Amino acid sequence: MFNPLVSSRQLRGVVTAVRHETPNSATIEFKPGGGWDPHKAGQYARIGVEIDGARNWRSYSLVTAEGHDPAITVTAVGRVSTHLVRTTKRGDVLFLAPPQGDFLLPSGPRPLLMLTAGSGLTPVMSMLRTLLPKRHDADVVVVHSSRTPDETLFLDELKRMNDEHHSLTLVHRFTAHEGRLDLATTHELDELCPDWRSRKTFVCGPQAMLDDAEKLWHTEELPHELTVERFMPTLFADPNARGGLVTFEKSDKEATAEGNTSLLEVGEDAGVLLPSGCRMGICRTCLTPLVSGTVRNLASGELCSDEGELIQTCISAAVGPVHLDA
Repeated sequence: MFNPLVSSRQLRGVVTAVRHETPNSATIEFKPGGGWDPHKAGQYARIGVEIDGARNWRSYSLVTAEGHDPAITVTAVGRVSTHLVRTTKRGDVLFLAPPQGDFLLPSGPRPLLMLTAGSGLTPVMSMLRTLLPKRHDADVVVVHSSRTPDETLFLDELKRMNDEHHSLTLVHRFTAHEGRLDLATTHELDELCPDWRSRKTFVCGPQAMLDDAEKLWHTEELPHELTVERFMPTLFADPNARGGLVTFEKSDKEATAEGNTSLLEVGEDAGVLLPSGCRMGICRTCLTPLVSGTVRNLASGELCSDEGELIQTCISAAVGPVHLDA
């Protein structure tokens, strides 16, 4: 009698399958309700789940090919991701936001290089699943790093892709034995993919890997050939960060915050339902009025104490007592 996907206020999806990829990761497939925009390969979406009575939002890459129902592949790191991996079952309802992101395949045919590590493989899987069946003239080199074969996402599928598609060249690097890919110089890239300078390159993985890639492509005067997907922002570290008592006035709740913890995380831990999106200071979905106090932008280090100013809670931290209109 009741369809959980029908809502005039909140986009939702119902889980249709849960498949464990490794002991600590799972692919969660879901059927979205009306209002969902079909995703493009490489995009992500915000996913909301209820934990202890509070709705928590995180952004996850969509791993299925374009034109297919969406799915996310989640590794059990952090409170929300662990909850999704350990407890999600078929029939559960997820809260959704429309797909977004600019980590997208080029519009025309191009030789491609994909450098990924760990869960950074997820947006690239959507690209491979979209591109390889349609474009027999594709030319894609994937260099993926993971700690061990047992911890590698989509290992069997990647091997099958490599066997079935001559357009794909796959290089696995198991860092427990071979060490991490060194992007500080061109030496390893020259060996793995000698023509890498002529390829459009996509990089997704740990922050240090992304930073090294950006420096290298800039040094080689090829920044326009590099597209980077960051799961986390580059945050400003201040050893003198003070923190303080944060008061969420509309919710009538208080929480003690550390000086390097975002107000969004503080609020969620306190059970306050705050808007959020990318959680990286990009989309500005989390804008919340500052009633009083001083906050520090964790990305730039700038201070703000203007009453009524809209602050990004995902990259703002308390510097002394803070009151938010939330």
